[in-house]
Amino acid sequence: MPVPVPRQRAIPAVEGGQAQAATAVGGPSSREEAPRKDVTAEKNNGTHLTLLVIEDDPGGSTVLPELLDSAGNPVRVRTARNLTEAERLLTDDVHCILLDLALPVPVRGAADDELAVLKHVLELAPRHAVLALTASGDAERGTEAVRVGAQDYLFRDELDGRLLSRAIRYAVERKRSDTAERRLAEKRVQAQENRRLERGLLPTPLLEGSPLRFAARYRPGRSRALLGGDFYDVVRTPDGTVHAMIGDVCGHGPDEAALGVELRIAWRALTLAGLCGDELLGTLQQVLEHERSDEEIFATLCTVDIAPDGRRAGLCLAGHPAPLVARPGRPARLLPYDNNGPALGLLPGARWPRMQVDLGREWSLMLYTDGLIEGRIGSGGERLGQDGMVEMIRRQLAEGLSGEALLRAAVSEVRELNGGELTDDVAVLLLDRLP
Repeated sequence: MPVPVPRQRAIPAVEGGQAQAATAVGGPSSREEAPRKDVTAEKNNGTHLTLLVIEDDPGGSTVLPELLDSAGNPVRVRTARNLTEAERLLTDDVHCILLDLALPVPVRGAADDELAVLKHVLELAPRHAVLALTASGDAERGTEAVRVGAQDYLFRDELDGRLLSRAIRYAVERKRSDTAERRLAEKRVQAQENRRLERGLLPTPLLEGSPLRFAARYRPGRSRALLGGDFYDVVRTPDGTVHAMIGDVCGHGPDEAALGVELRIAWRALTLAGLCGDELLGTLQQVLEHERSDEEIFATLCTVDIAPDGRRAGLCLAGHPAPLVARPGRPARLLPYDNNGPALGLLPGARWPRMQVDLGREWSLMLYTDGLIEGRIGSGGERLGQDGMVEMIRRQLAEGLSGEALLRAAVSEVRELNGGELTDDVAVLLLDRLP
């Protein structure tokens, strides 16, 4: 079927901006179609408002009075006799639609639905404001139109320029407000879903049956995130050995966070499968090389496997800072760093020696990422460093802090020394063996 061509007529605020005293709705309009632009941008730039009138009664047309926007400029008017014609004229520079609810139902089988034409227009123009035009006294139908999605309704026989101009401006602002509110709600839902997802990806230690006490503290560097490129985990294997790990993927974005989760899950699976030391780290390097988005991405890692009696541990370092150990009656110190291997992803075929460490009868072992030691001290360029961290932990232990309270105090003090929020991810975990 050929597309109807709008008829030409004089209108009060035509595309060229010529205002006249009154115009009949349903008459012809300019065939010129405005270029597609953002509706909000048009309005904010001070462009005249544009109204699309959809009304199919050319014989007894509704009289449309002169329309002015809030600045006194004439409102541009386009008219369409049916929905096919309206779809051609419905460009993005149209701000508002004035729809006659008496328009014939466009969909077969919808004759019983008094608002079928409105629903069709709302589907056709989801981003445009819509004013419903109904017979005088039919407030119930108008109210139902607003409930369905129109911004307001007007009586056909009670139109005047001031009322209609105000209604158009109100409808445009209400649509803009509704759209902004909907987008904000969608972002909130998305943020909540992201937080639930990130929270679900944080590890749950598997230490059932172990006498060791566990605590952890985690602060991602990304704003409003729960998960960063740092990762950690602790599991106890059937032979009674407790395996702990902490790592750091270079970078702070969501891709690095996702890679950290993949490495943590791979580490847990490989550990429960019986791998440790060099064999475990070599397999993790293969996982990283396969999953990373860029060949320059690497990850540092520290793994500790604590013997069932709790007195000895094996230590592997892949470019990662050495853990800190504290024992009663002795100052806290760092474990040996001499046999540190390269970070994962730097050297193909690399090896990571496993060092044997004596822990003793009672101890606290703290694993951490470099976010804890790279914060600045005051306004200068000096950083806390490992020596500064060791002194801080010694002092806090002397104050009687332990477990979660110790980690909370450590992270808070590092942040205060930095003079504000840390830009790098921070992960710290603590294992204690009590008498």
